[in-house]
Amino acid sequence: MIDVSHPEIVECVRRALAEDIGSGDVTSRACVAGDAQAKGKFLARAPQVVAGVELLPLIYRLQGGVEELRLEKHSGTCVSDGDVLAEVTGRARTLLECERVALNFLQRLGGIATLAKRFVDAVAGTGCRILDTRKTTPGLRRLEKMAAAAGGVVNHRMGLFDAILIKNNHIAAAGGVRPALERARAANLPIEIEVRTGEELEEALAAGATHLLLDNMTPAEAAEQIRHIAGRATVELSGGITLENVRAYAETGANFVSSGAITHSAPAVDISFRLELL
Repeated sequence: MIDVSHPEIVECVRRALAEDIGSGDVTSRACVAGDAQAKGKFLARAPQVVAGVELLPLIYRLQGGVEELRLEKHSGTCVSDGDVLAEVTGRARTLLECERVALNFLQRLGGIATLAKRFVDAVAGTGCRILDTRKTTPGLRRLEKMAAAAGGVVNHRMGLFDAILIKNNHIAAAGGVRPALERARAANLPIEIEVRTGEELEEALAAGATHLLLDNMTPAEAAEQIRHIAGRATVELSGGITLENVRAYAETGANFVSSGAITHSAPAVDISFRLELL
């Protein structure tokens, strides 16, 4: 399940409602009686992994006007075409006002969870785990990472603040692999370092690196480097990882494979909202 209590998420939903509704839903006000009551259902229109339904109580609480809400499914659940995700009863105008905001969240987050599960399924049995990245929609990272986790992916660092990932530009700015690692240890945080050449790999291992990132290698190149590392460090592969080639990378012996596509290129899933007057 997705925890929607975090202040970032509450504010995200508040902004989404304000963005869409603004000073009021002029169409619903013009067409629908103010005292009209209705029931609405959120329906899956294709097989998918659910994500984000836990946002619905927050959406309706912030907008007001809902009497009853039942969540029939929860994030991480696999559903089929026609399955009911949630049912809501209340003022018809409220249900119409919140329809697009609710669907935007459910379709976007469900798309990420569904693609995440496809990545996880693609590497089943290899022992390799899939990581997400920071390539997220600005302002939606926490929700999108929760959706990725709902699909079975392991969340990588949330941002620049909770783990150290030394990449090629950090190495250049620090004056080399060894000084970058030595300075990073003072932060007392998890440290991962990217290595691009055999020389950098040897220098990193000699300096005590325990978590290596191998970037933009072919599966054959990665397998060769992993054989050389021989368990002396945990290995993550990244760069150009797609659903089509992820298993080849996982079969190299890597501990982790990361893919930005899970969050930056996930297509929205098909969900509809059907309303009827009471």
